[in-house]
Amino acid sequence: MTALLPRPSFRNQRRLTRGMQLVLVGIIGYGIAYGEPKAITNGSISLLITFAPAALERNYETPLDPWLGLWITLAVFLHTMGSAGLYAQIGWWDHLTHGMSASLVAGVGYTFARGVDLHSDRIHLPRRFFFVYVLVVVLAFGVVWELFEFGLDMAADATGVSMPLAQHGLDDTVRDLMFNSLGALLVAVFGQAHLSGIAELVLEKRRGTDPGER
Repeated sequence: MTALLPRPSFRNQRRLTRGMQLVLVGIIGYGIAYGEPKAITNGSISLLITFAPAALERNYETPLDPWLGLWITLAVFLHTMGSAGLYAQIGWWDHLTHGMSASLVAGVGYTFARGVDLHSDRIHLPRRFFFVYVLVVVLAFGVVWELFEFGLDMAADATGVSMPLAQHGLDDTVRDLMFNSLGALLVAVFGQAHLSGIAELVLEKRRGTDPGER
């Protein structure tokens, strides 16, 4: 079972999250000031996503590990920084963001499946299944994402409007899928113990059970 974080760790997580949110606000402000729609779009979407964990806790009483919230914020923050110029300046930045985003998708997919496994007495998912499940979910998501980027490229060519996402050739697409697989593999191998605890904590909180009483 994953224990609740001590207050100092929680404060550190909040500081890191707030710092990245302030940078995202700055990127949006830059886009508005200099007429950069890509910066406005990426910054705004990413900023909204960073508030998703707090919204889930407040509106649906779904408790989340504070470091999971930081994980989500970091994934979208790295992508936005890449779109702001780091993709062009640092060759490996795109690989970093794809691996990070894939690990996040893998984490969310695993937590959902583990929650179903714990919640239902009629459904049992063997531990070995989760390893394959995480890989398949991320690979499928990666393919859908690349198709989405391809669709944006077609729309940009047809309309002349710059899109916030774009593909950069077949080699780039294959490398993206490779690093997606790497992020999924890391979660499948090393992340199951921690994510299992998060799924159990969410279910116990929603049932009104204090994990400390077990």
